Amino acid sequence: MHPRMAHAGLVENATNIGEQMYGWACDLFPICRSITGAGVRETLRYLQELLPAMKVFEVPSGTKVLDWTVPDEWNIHDASIADEDGTRIVDFRENNLHLVGYSEPVSAEMTLEELQPHLHSLPSMPDAIPYVTSYYERRWGFCLSQRLRDTLRPGKYRVLIDSTLAPGSLSYGELILAGEEEREVLLSTYICHPSMANNELSGPVVTAALVRWLQSLRHLRYTWRVIFVPETIGSIAYLSEHLDVMKRNTVAGYVVTCVGDDRSYSFLESRRGNTLADSVTRHVIKHYYPGCVTYDFLERGSDERQYCSPGVDLPVVSLMRSKYGTYPEYHTSLDNLSLISPQGLAGAFGALQKCISLIEANATYRTVCLGEPQLARRGLYPTLSKRDSGLEGRTMKNILAYADGERDLISLADRIGVSAETCVPIIERLLQERLLERVE
Repeated sequence: MHPRMAHAGLVENATNIGEQMYGWACDLFPICRSITGAGVRETLRYLQELLPAMKVFEVPSGTKVLDWTVPDEWNIHDASIADEDGTRIVDFRENNLHLVGYSEPVSAEMTLEELQPHLHSLPSMPDAIPYVTSYYERRWGFCLSQRLRDTLRPGKYRVLIDSTLAPGSLSYGELILAGEEEREVLLSTYICHPSMANNELSGPVVTAALVRWLQSLRHLRYTWRVIFVPETIGSIAYLSEHLDVMKRNTVAGYVVTCVGDDRSYSFLESRRGNTLADSVTRHVIKHYYPGCVTYDFLERGSDERQYCSPGVDLPVVSLMRSKYGTYPEYHTSLDNLSLISPQGLAGAFGALQKCISLIEANATYRTVCLGEPQLARRGLYPTLSKRDSGLEGRTMKNILAYADGERDLISLADRIGVSAETCVPIIERLLQERLLERVE
């Protein structure tokens, strides 16, 4: 068992799923992740304990992936800035955000004036450590709070970065849940940020919980492709290998990110804006999350940039809690375990679960008989006609009226003004009575 697996047991009671996911996030939070390296592999090993069917793949450094090249692998062992007395005043061991990601190795003594160009802080957020990276250009640097930076005095400082940048590989995880159909749905989340909670760990832990739920179902219509990748370069590397089959088979998809806080819900549309994932998510938020903020694809920022790009054009959206870039703690040390909550994680899990269920249930139906069928003799309508007797069967009649072989479940439910969840059991009864037939 992975040494961090303090919270890995399966929770059967759905009311406890938020606590379960929060526990996983607590286990994973200390790991220093980047787009390559030991931290990514440790995270994937943890996730494999939760999802034993997941396979881990390695893409060698130098591999050409679409317009990009997989960079050298980076690993970090220690980093610090010490004063003349040897006191570590900036210490990677205390917070892994203190180091600029992908910093090259350094062992040097320098003045404060020489050190300052390598320091990063946020004057507008004096207590926050910013998150800074430099993946594709060699440099080094440290991140610290503005409050700490203001205390630095002229003098000599000892700078240590014990890192390696060398040929290695990029790691990612993949899990395929086979359904009745070859057509598939994508769930993609990323595993490349160090100790941040909403904009990192919320995605993998909610995705893991969704996979465990999908695995518990007795029937899956679609095949589910689930990947845990480093953001940007990881999704590009994955597309480089799997684009043909994904373009052929993908009917919907979600980038699962920023799903841990309990402030709001956010929906980012696909580039086309008219995919199955778009219509499903719009329907779900209309009926269950009316305060959800909808964002145009122009406000994109995660791996939907790759999945929806011209020539790729996968039907991928994001349904989030507070969207990346919109909350003040984003990309700082304040995006910590106090920002997310079991309730926030459970809320996102429930919202995505509704979307997944609707994707699985969505189909197109056609009314079989000419004219309105006689529902009463089938026990589907009251036999005593009163002023309000028609209200009980109105939804059923509306389904029959609009099941014309052209509208799918979502557009039918939208047209008659009820949730698709309300329609599903009614449609099942009408199918049993052979008053409807499934077209697709």
